[in-house]
Amino acid sequence: MTETTAPGLVHVAAPLRKRKTTLRRLLEHRLFMTGLVLFMLMVIMAVFADWIATHNPVQVRARFRFRAPGLDNFFGTDNFGRDIFTRVVYGARLSISIGFATVALTALVGTSIGLLAGYFRKLDNILMRFMDALMAFPTILLALALAAALGPSAVNIVVALSAVYIPRVARVVRASVLVVREADYVHAAHAVGASNFRIMVEHILPNSMAPLMVQLTFVFAYAVIAEAVLSFLGVGPPPPTPSWGNIIAEGKDYIREAAWITLFPGIAIAMTVLGLNLLGDGLRDVLDPRMNVDNR
Repeated sequence: MTETTAPGLVHVAAPLRKRKTTLRRLLEHRLFMTGLVLFMLMVIMAVFADWIATHNPVQVRARFRFRAPGLDNFFGTDNFGRDIFTRVVYGARLSISIGFATVALTALVGTSIGLLAGYFRKLDNILMRFMDALMAFPTILLALALAAALGPSAVNIVVALSAVYIPRVARVVRASVLVVREADYVHAAHAVGASNFRIMVEHILPNSMAPLMVQLTFVFAYAVIAEAVLSFLGVGPPPPTPSWGNIIAEGKDYIREAAWITLFPGIAIAMTVLGLNLLGDGLRDVLDPRMNVDNR
């Protein structure tokens, strides 16, 4: 006797199997898992900074200036006697927070613009020409100008960086929407009288998420680097705020006598950016159907 499966169960089981397959491929992808481990180390350090830190990050202890790395000060001390390990740990909290906030704001605005531009032909030219105008400016110079105009604070850094990276996200989403918009299931939704809003939210946006997720990992990495650069140039969160860029800026004049001041925050930036780039590469390899890369 042959067993039969209800049609409704088939429609539910298929997406579940697809999600399980995608998750399994991600877990078997070496670059993705390496990036995930590196990035999660930074996230854990940021979340549990109050428990991991060994000293007050802003406490000045003049008699302990320029102590080399040791058991009392794992990463040494700076020109004010502040513990570099503690400042790097709290700097992770600031950088990760700014990165997450930048990604969230960039994703919200950039996705909305790309979705509208890709779906409505009349809006496409207007919106994308404005995005092209923003992309015409060098990234770091535009961020520097906006941050300087808004003032030195973490919130203003998020706004400045989001304004810089929104055009890139918008273009990625628009390109995906232009393809998905011509799919048969979208035409079928039009035929049954579904509203434009429902089609965009239920059909087009979910099927445009894969390239967006990959792009956002790179935006996160760019935001971490840009925040450090802006803090180094003096338009980020003002000292003595423990920021990786601030720590490097304060240690640049003493790099010969106390190289550890700039070395350890630089390593933290490199690990975070490397982890995010590996995450992005892994997501692209697994989610892009054109990529048949076996990295197991």
